[in-house]
Amino acid sequence: MRLSGQTAIVTGAARSIGAAIAQRFAREGAKVAIVDVANPELAEQVVAEIVQAGGEAMFVRADVSRRADVEAMVQAVAGRFGTVDILVNNAGIDPRKNWLEITEEDWDRIMGVNVRSQLLCSQAVFPYMKERGRGKIVNVSSVTFLTGQRNLLHYVSSKGAVIGFTRALAREVGEHGITVNCLMPGAVLTETELARFSEEELDASATMLAAAQCFSRRENASDLEGAFVFLASEDSDFITGQTLNVDGGWMFH
Repeated sequence: MRLSGQTAIVTGAARSIGAAIAQRFAREGAKVAIVDVANPELAEQVVAEIVQAGGEAMFVRADVSRRADVEAMVQAVAGRFGTVDILVNNAGIDPRKNWLEITEEDWDRIMGVNVRSQLLCSQAVFPYMKERGRGKIVNVSSVTFLTGQRNLLHYVSSKGAVIGFTRALAREVGEHGITVNCLMPGAVLTETELARFSEEELDASATMLAAAQCFSRRENASDLEGAFVFLASEDSDFITGQTLNVDGGWMFH
């Protein structure tokens, strides 16, 4: 198992990509902290599934855009599992809105969840990683940074900021043996998308993606698991500041 003996924090892990990462990390031997704020019941279900399969997991409810919540969360994880070796900054929101209607509150909210949270979580886990002389931070961006996307200007801007944050943080912490990389998912079919769009809209999206991607099928959260494990494992010890695009060949980057 590639993550045996490691402790991982995965934010936004109650469903979709985050849940898939957490469950795969557990199968690879990691002790996993499921962090979420909006979906506690789903988060507890992910924990139960991991434990039932023989893994170790805990749920911490935290708003990762708030420093006090983040610091308490990391302390709880370290108190339970001893330290923190891996951080996956996956938490994010993607509300759709015409760009002319985006308010200051809209902008600040999405930047808080999608970008500030990554700073706060990275700051909070840094002392544990520094003490051990190694650590893995994996941030989550989006292929929309490359494509642009109507009605998602604030979201796309936040995901571009994540890439800049990744590169700058890699410079800051490399001397301590900590790698910082970014994963850029494509058009992952999520529960939110299934609830948000009609069957006709989903079919139209599938047709468009089939023409745009090298692979004709829709991307699933499970398609990302291997890349996350790679970036969280010792296999990527000499890779840092990089962005890995996992989108089925939609955009070449």
